[in-house]
Amino acid sequence: MLGEFRRTAVLVPLDERDSLWTADFGGVRWICAFSDAPALARFAYARGESDREWAYRSLLGARLLDAVVPALPGPGGVALDAGSHDGMLFPPVAGVVPDTVAVDLGGRR
Repeated sequence: MLGEFRRTAVLVPLDERDSLWTADFGGVRWICAFSDAPALARFAYARGESDREWAYRSLLGARLLDAVVPALPGPGGVALDAGSHDGMLFPPVAGVVPDTVAVDLGGRR
């Protein structure tokens, strides 16, 4: 699944500052990404925010894991399709993110 995610463009909503939308949970900053527009729409509906427009960027999964996660100010990962039955987490561990930020290898966090 990781290889497929790395090769796939996903949608990442933008927050009120036009930054990628994240959520903090368990000491990790999770970038919220969605596999397609319907998945993002279901998430917006579940949050009770389906009546507003959700701006987003399309990014390759590899770019999120290799460039964006290391730029976060602490441990970070990607939550794909949060809140769905098919959701997945790509945590800040070796083999998922660069070794320099992998928490299981004592990354710079």
